[in-house]
Amino acid sequence: MADFASGPVDHPQSHPIIPVSDAILAPLRAICLRYPEAAEAVAFGKPTFQVRRKNFCMLYLGERGIAGFVKAAPGIQEAVIERDPDRYFRPPYLGGKGWIGCWLEPEADPDWEELADLIDESYRRVAPKRLAAALDGDR
Repeated sequence: MADFASGPVDHPQSHPIIPVSDAILAPLRAICLRYPEAAEAVAFGKPTFQVRRKNFCMLYLGERGIAGFVKAAPGIQEAVIERDPDRYFRPPYLGGKGWIGCWLEPEADPDWEELADLIDESYRRVAPKRLAAALDGDR
């Protein structure tokens, strides 16, 4: 696993790894890695959280720093962005498919509880039905 806090590192035939602080990675790991078969991986030089090689939370380097992308149910993206446009946005590439972007830099004051709810929904939308259904048995 790459050390995302150490700065950009070039990999042959790959994207440079972007630095991501522990202030962002620690809470994300605590949220994302509690899910069945969740794993952290590197895609396009950024950490992602996957279930069976499908992303349910991805990091992105944008004009305001590091952001997270999560998959949302239809209609949720618009409601979340309208309610808090300084914190949430329609991400490039995946925004048209309902994904939500959330600024994660400490200056953006991320709402980790709300983000945990959004990540939960994203995991359920991406995970195989059996794994997602197992979560309901844990409640």
